[in-house]
Amino acid sequence: MNTGSAVPARDVAFDAAAIRQDFPILRQRVRGKPLVYLDNAATTQKPQAVIDRVSRFYADENANVHRGVHWLSERATEEYERARGAVGRFLNARDPQEIVFVRGTTEAVNLVASTYGRTHVGRGDEVVISAMEHHSNIVPWQLLCEQQGARLRVIPVSDAGELDLDAYATLLNERTRIVSVVHVSNALGTINPVEEMVRRAHRRGIPVLVDGAQAAAHIRIDVQALGCDFYALSGHKMFGPTGIGVLYGSSGLLSTMPPYQGGGDMISSVTFEQTLYKPPPHRFEAGTPHIAGAVGLAAAIEYLSGIGWERIAIHERELLEYATRALSRVPGLRVIGTAKERAGILSFVLDDVHPHDVGTILDREGVAIRAGHHCCQPLMDRLGVPATARVSLAIYNTREEVDALEAALQTVRGVLG
Repeated sequence: MNTGSAVPARDVAFDAAAIRQDFPILRQRVRGKPLVYLDNAATTQKPQAVIDRVSRFYADENANVHRGVHWLSERATEEYERARGAVGRFLNARDPQEIVFVRGTTEAVNLVASTYGRTHVGRGDEVVISAMEHHSNIVPWQLLCEQQGARLRVIPVSDAGELDLDAYATLLNERTRIVSVVHVSNALGTINPVEEMVRRAHRRGIPVLVDGAQAAAHIRIDVQALGCDFYALSGHKMFGPTGIGVLYGSSGLLSTMPPYQGGGDMISSVTFEQTLYKPPPHRFEAGTPHIAGAVGLAAAIEYLSGIGWERIAIHERELLEYATRALSRVPGLRVIGTAKERAGILSFVLDDVHPHDVGTILDREGVAIRAGHHCCQPLMDRLGVPATARVSLAIYNTREEVDALEAALQTVRGVLG
């Protein structure tokens, strides 16, 4: 796994069993069996440090931000903006004002499509995405193209689940107004060469948005090294709260973009004749934000950084290799997506057994996975499968849990084989 510039690791061995103790939900039993949680691409569990931080905000710091002059409001504002700074450092943004808090990756993509897109994409223009995108990085651009009379162009994907970079180069032309591409595929685990893709687009003066929802908990993100113009992520996929996400945008572009929504806190002056807006990022944060979510996300980032990105990468790479070998021992199982660069996701089909049936029987064994098209219907169509069963790994997963998965899959073979 390509991790970029990793945070220095602690000089101790990675101990997933010890890390599991930080996650209270993992101690429970499901249907009489120990919970084996392998659905991390859908959402990750929360460490006690994050739970405590959110609870402490509501217990000791809760007030609305920015508009109050009383002590509690000033304290809440300080913590909210401190969280913005933590996210900025995590992404290596040049300035914390390049960090916009949103509800998640979906809203971040919609924000860019609705603001930058509507002001820069016109009739006859083109938007480039890839064949492995999540619906959240397809539908907003479809809506934009329909409204503006533009065309959506799609980078093809190989049978192995890798993007065709030669085809990508041919799609970039004088009509291309923006590229929006996923960093790590949520369905296949493919790690896309986004740095190279950004470089190729920038040669033609084309901005790039990167969907980092599946990357942020597994890869050390450096937006300056990637060179991207926008980067989107969701807190709940990186051990933080739900309902909080981030849009990084370069200050040069954010400052030219109109507001996304209208309301309180994003204005500097309002009359019935004219409204003047605040500069970014507040221009894009109308209304009361998810303050507790922001401080919880900052706590999650602190937690991950304390473990060390290099250690996380090594653990997840070794666990992915172990899981790949384990699944290869299950008769009739075929892995979907075999890219050379992959994160901790394994999608598979099992003979003629529907993935939903696989997921249901695994649940009886206490094993939680995801089954379906994973909001990637066009990708499933391209690969010739209606759906897959998906195993997605995280820092707290162990080889013993992979063994339990393999045993449960053998049970599926016994019940339905």
